[in-house]
Order: sequence, then C-alpha cells, then structure tokens
Amino acid sequence: MIYTAIDTFYLSEEQLKNSPSSKDGINEATETILRIYGCDLIQECGILLKLPQAVMATGQVLFHRFYCKKSFARFNVKRVAASCVWLASKLEESPRKARQVIIVFHRMECRRENLPIEHLDTSLKKYADLKMDLIRTERHLLKEMGFICHVEHPHKFISNYLATLETPPELRQEAWNLANDSLRTTLCVRFKSEVVACGVVYAAARRFQVPLPENPPWWKAFDADKSGIDEVCRVLAHLYSLPKAQYIHVCKETGSFATSNRSWESPHQSISKDGSSAVPPIIDESSTGKGSSAAVNPEASKDEVIKAALGKLKESKKSDDESKSTSNGGESREEPESKLILDTKSEIGGERIKERERDRERERDRTRRDHERGRESDRERGREGSERDRDRVKERNQRSRDRGKDSGRIEKSKRHSSRGTFVCTK
Repeated sequence: MIYTAIDTFYLSEEQLKNSPSSKDGINEATETILRIYGCDLIQECGILLKLPQAVMATGQVLFHRFYCKKSFARFNVKRVAASCVWLASKLEESPRKARQVIIVFHRMECRRENLPIEHLDTSLKKYADLKMDLIRTERHLLKEMGFICHVEHPHKFISNYLATLETPPELRQEAWNLANDSLRTTLCVRFKSEVVACGVVYAAARRFQVPLPENPPWWKAFDADKSGIDEVCRVLAHLYSLPKAQYIHVCKETGSFATSNRSWESPHQSISKDGSSAVPPIIDESSTGKGSSAAVNPEASKDEVIKAALGKLKESKKSDDESKSTSNGGESREEPESKLILDTKSEIGGERIKERERDRERERDRTRRDHERGRESDRERGREGSERDRDRVKERNQRSRDRGKDSGRIEKSKRHSSRGTFVCTK
C-alpha cells in the first residue's frame, strides 16, 4: 500500500456544510450544481485540448479543494475552472499555453449559450484581460493550497484491486467510468483514494451482479470500511439522479469568456449610425419665446422654433467658414516655412553626401598608394633574391672547379709515387 504524508486535504461532512459559499447565502443545492458545472467544463476542455485523463482528474480535485476554502460568490466558476486546467496541465507534465486554454473556454461558452461563434483576437484588450485574470486566479489557487498540489487518484488502485479479486475484464471499465464520475462530487475531499476505489469497485460489481468475497470481507484487505463504501455508493446514486448542470450566476464579478469584442473595446454608449450620441436635443426657452405664449398659440411657437433653428444653422455655417478660412491662411503661412525647412534640410544633406564622397576618394587613393608601394617592395625583394641566388650559384661553381683541380693534382702525385717504387724493386 502506498502512503503519502502530503495528501492531507480531507474535510468532514459538517465542514463541507459550513462552507464559505453557505456563509454568503448560497444554498447546498446551488453549490452542488455549480461544482458539477465546473467539473464538466474541466472535462470538456481537457478533451478538446487532447489532454490525458490524469490532467482532467487533477484539475477537478483542485477545483473542489479551492471552493472548500473560497466562496462561489467571490470567484467565478468559469475562470476558476480554466485556471485549474492550466495548473493541472503543468502539474501532470502535459503543459498547455494560456492562449489555448482561453480560446477553448471561449468557444465552449459560445456553444453552451447558443451565441455566435466569433474568433477571439489575441491583439484585443479582451484577450489581455482574460489572460491576466487567468494568471491571477492561478495565484489564488496556489496561495489557498499552500503550494501543496499533490493529488492521489483512485484510478491507480482499481486495477490492483480487481486483479487481486479476479473479477471479469468488463468490470474494470465500469469501475473506471465510475471513478471518473466520482470526481464531480466532493468524495475526493472527504475520503482517501483507497476508500473511493473500494466504493467504485463495489458499485460496479453490484451493477454487473458479480459476487465479491465477504467471509472475510474483501474491503478490509484494502484499508476501507463498510460505512465509507456505502457513502460512496450513495453519493454516486444521487449524482446520477440529478439533471444536467446549468450555469447559475451567483458571483459578483462577470466571468464570461464570450463577451462581444466591441463591448470590451469601447464603453457602453448608444451611438447612432451618423456618429452622434443618442441624446435628445435640449431646446432653450429663451430662443422660443415665453412659455405662456407658446402654450396659448402652439402654431406661433412652432414658427418661432423653426426660425430659431434656421438662425442657429446659419451661425454654425458662418463659424465653419471662418474656421476654414483661418485654417487655410495658417496653411498658406506654414507653406513657405515648410519650404525653407525642406530647402535647408536638402542643402545640409547634399553637403554631407559630398563630404562622404570626398572621404571615400581619399580612402581609395590611400589604398592605391599602399598597393603600389607593396608591388615595388615585392619587386625589389625579388631582385635581391635573384641576385643572391646568382651569387650562390657562382660560388658553388667555383668550389666545384677548385675541387676538380685539387683532385687532378692528387692523382698526378700518386702516379709519380707509384713509378718510383717500381724502379727500386728492380
């Protein structure tokens, strides 16, 4: 049996009932629905990202542990589920980018809420806000757990238990499916993984009517008790009796991934097609005459209003013409100044270009002189070398001649000496 001292995050049923969400006025049924909804998001996102089942299981356990310490009213379910997937992918060594997680959750929300599926542009402020919120929520997860994110799943015990009990192979797949479904409940924070594995094996054996040894009881060999197994089966039965979980808005913050791009880029204002804000015009009573006369003679008041409006239009046209004329005059004044500036810039640029050309010519002359000097020095060296070679050859020839003369003299002396010795012997 494998024992770990790190896996110590377990709560009692009373502690779960007195959760932070219940203190904020959220009842137990709503909390259960939101837990199931968040786990559904994690499972679906893991499938779309092609993550292994271990990542999705770890993400769901982290999700339940976080909401045992924090309230659903303070942290949005969707944002926390996305952060759990992102963190679990790194813990299980199958990392995914934040951009991939955000895009998948954006598409999932569009499908679930029957919204038009729009492409999430990563260059907009919306994406930057979502990414920063994802990182911030991951920090909250790690802080609440004290950076102890070790998770032990019941899946690794199921195959060992079934192998020792010698059960048929179809029972293994059923027990595996029940273990995956148990992650949507709070069993992972109430019981150890060994107890959950025994309860899952017991429920699968009951469904397939496979007898298990009871004398002695088989669960005692796996450090489990009958009450824990019965509670696991009861929670699973209650889970299958519930309808499909739907999102319930209880959080103060908006955690939507599928908000339209325009609402994130501009403030909420009602703007007409012409670009003018949809605010009713305010009419001054002074321009339309006295209120009593307008009430008595409605036709006269209408004529006065029309005249006043025409007068305002004429004034606005005059002011526009004046502004245009002033702008034209300013432009005409600015034109010669800009021409002078351009001329001075062109002159300065021409002088710089000329200086650069002069420098280049000087460098070219220097390189040519250096090449010529090098060639002359090479020629002189070649001449000196050839003269030296000639002197050496002459010396060698003289030495060879001297040696030839010396050798001839020696031979003549030998001949004379040999003749003298022959005469003496006679």
